[in-house]
Amino acid sequence: MSPEPAAAAGRRPLIAIDGPSGVGKSTAARRLARRLGLPYLDTGAMYRALALAVLDAGADPGDRAAVAAIAEGADLRIAPAADGGLEVLLDGAPAGERIRTPRIGEASSVIAAYPEVRRRLVALQRAGGEAHGGVIEGRDIGSRVFPGTPHKFFLTAPPEVRHRRRWEERRAAGRAASWDEVVAEIEGRDRRDAERSDSPLTFDASYTVIDTSELTADQVVDRIADAVGARA
Repeated sequence: MSPEPAAAAGRRPLIAIDGPSGVGKSTAARRLARRLGLPYLDTGAMYRALALAVLDAGADPGDRAAVAAIAEGADLRIAPAADGGLEVLLDGAPAGERIRTPRIGEASSVIAAYPEVRRRLVALQRAGGEAHGGVIEGRDIGSRVFPGTPHKFFLTAPPEVRHRRRWEERRAAGRAASWDEVVAEIEGRDRRDAERSDSPLTFDASYTVIDTSELTADQVVDRIADAVGARA
């Protein structure tokens, strides 16, 4: 597999949006995709879907060998959705809300550190992006999945802002969580993202860095859309 996959997916641009939990990646990426008329792909949903497969199989997310075997054989695909975006299919069905639980989120964070898992999912992400283009959100999209794209953005915010956003997000969704639980979850995820040997969360000078702490989601989208338009 080439280390420098196609940057522009043929006819449609690839826009990489990376960053840690709680910076507003998903909201900004979805809105940007709608504005630009591009498909949207949440790569985190792929790790969550695989985590669901691991738990459904009765395996321990901490058992690397078992997780690697499940990752190799899992029926996991990216397909166009009815809304024009890209959706994650597990065993032929949309992953949907089954993967949006704290338990799945914690398990996905653990398995995402395994190189075997990342190799399988990066290959799927590259295939989907090269076929469809789009706005692709994750933690290593610009650094590993599509390092050649000129449209690379890293969203950031101070920890206390990210903690508050995630806590409010949970409350709005009716998924009660204490403040301490949210802080522990994000700090644990940050630590695993930074310390994993395969594609740690990082950015370099090829990225445009946007601090979202004082910006609305629409203001973030404005900045990214303006930058993409200028480069185009």
